[in-house]
Amino acid sequence: MNNALPVLYTFRRCPYAIRARMAIAVSDQKVEHREVDLKQKPQPMTSISTKATVPVLQLSNGEVLEESLDIMQWALNINDPEHWLLNADNQLADELISINDNLFKYNLDRYKYADRYPEHSVEYYREKASDFPMKLNALLGKNAFLLSQTPSWLDIATFPFIRQFAFVDKNWFDTRDWPYLQKWLDDLLKSRLFESVMKKHQPWRAGDDPVFFPFTL
Repeated sequence: MNNALPVLYTFRRCPYAIRARMAIAVSDQKVEHREVDLKQKPQPMTSISTKATVPVLQLSNGEVLEESLDIMQWALNINDPEHWLLNADNQLADELISINDNLFKYNLDRYKYADRYPEHSVEYYREKASDFPMKLNALLGKNAFLLSQTPSWLDIATFPFIRQFAFVDKNWFDTRDWPYLQKWLDDLLKSRLFESVMKKHQPWRAGDDPVFFPFTL
């Protein structure tokens, strides 16, 4: 892959892939975009990633990044025009991302796919998942973003999961007493950056003409 662009295997709606694409886009790192059909994962992806879950980024030197946070760090370490790394360089950011990626994601999956987990009701799983959004709402009552008045990688890393949580039952979410979280989510949903990474593409097949990312609106 020397002298070639990095190749990003991604899936449009996956929250891990969304945060990786947002970091790549804000840093303006050019990659080849390959949309993945999760039911028919392409062999070039599975051959470089034993985990075989999106996102996967193969760099020009052949190195493979299989974790979305590593992809975010890769992009932002090259170019961080909005200072996302600086704005979240603290212990609280690490604690929150750990909660997001572990306990919250665990409860979110059971809330979203409650029919797969009949041990408890959807309301039970929703209540369990609500602790983290409540915590974020409290933080957003102090600043426009989670840690300060400007966005950081933490906002972008958690946003796709809060988006997923909200849209399980948007009417219910909108009636919660979470005004700061609701505004934060709405602002990010309407942002040019988010819109720019959500363009729809057909799943990639070997031999297709390359699609380049970041996209233009």
